[in-house]
Amino acid sequence: MAAKEAVHFVGLPEGRIPLAQATTYLATAPKSNASYKAMLKAQEEVRNKGPLAVPLHLRNAPTLLLKGLGYGSGYQYPHDYEGAVTDQQYLPNELKDQQYYFPSDRGYEKAIKERLEERQQRKAGKK
Repeated sequence: MAAKEAVHFVGLPEGRIPLAQATTYLATAPKSNASYKAMLKAQEEVRNKGPLAVPLHLRNAPTLLLKGLGYGSGYQYPHDYEGAVTDQQYLPNELKDQQYYFPSDRGYEKAIKERLEERQQRKAGKK
């Protein structure tokens, strides 16, 4: 987007320079299809299981009626917890503990993978 905006702002022929820079960056950046594979797996889950109920603690309670029905009850605001992470379940019960995204060891995904592994270890230590 920044390259597109730069080309739009400076025009051609100078706009070729940010286009070349963006092309070089994208061509040499670490590649991964982990997010794409996660999306396909999640879509397959929806096809197989259909629409599932959002857990009550994640539902908004803008009215007294919904609050009385338990909407939002027990929600753990992640920023109130160490590392801004809770062990609260966000998926429907039918998908509890399901994992869709498996980051690679390349590029920034390596850091994401390490962070997810750290969370899993912390969660396992609490059990």
